[in-house]
Amino acid sequence: MKLYIAPRAPNPRRVTMFIAEKGMTGIEQVPVDLGANEHKGESYLSKNPLARVPALELDDGRVLSESRAICTYLEGVQPEPNLMGTSFEERAFIEMADRRVEFYLFGAIANCIRHTHPGLAPLEQPQFREFGLSQGEKMLEVARWLDKELAAHPFVACERFTIADITAFCALEFARGLMKFKPGEQGLQHLQAYRDRIAERPSAGA
Repeated sequence: MKLYIAPRAPNPRRVTMFIAEKGMTGIEQVPVDLGANEHKGESYLSKNPLARVPALELDDGRVLSESRAICTYLEGVQPEPNLMGTSFEERAFIEMADRRVEFYLFGAIANCIRHTHPGLAPLEQPQFREFGLSQGEKMLEVARWLDKELAAHPFVACERFTIADITAFCALEFARGLMKFKPGEQGLQHLQAYRDRIAERPSAGA
């Protein structure tokens, strides 16, 4: 299998971190240069016509895109260690937590960065700065909610590490890098402690 990624991009990082947590080997990582518009070239568009990374090319030539779908496939290929739930009830609650983090935290962070950061201007045209700033405020609302959740539970979805924690950590790191967001500076001590704890996992460097 081949995994098409873009260095430093948050969604490919979700998948590489998932792979690292699984301890999976033999998946070739193929870098795609977004700055050079490789994702819009004919070769890559033949694999993912929506020009997004990551994408997983299977051994039979089929291509999976979308981070969550790729991780679902990899969970099926190698079920242990389990990251997406064992029973239907656990899977549902983990997916709920993962979707909440993806749509409301990660999504707001991405919109803020895409529409306010000058370095993203070539990839996001037109930029709408006021929209981006409003998304930054919405991100803070979700971060406050998550801080309260983490005051009661060690992980986002349940009492153990799951895919929801990968999504949350990659979102926080994306915001940390391009928004200079540090939860502790906003009084979100539980979220800061959580981020620091997840950063110590070997997969965080994947």
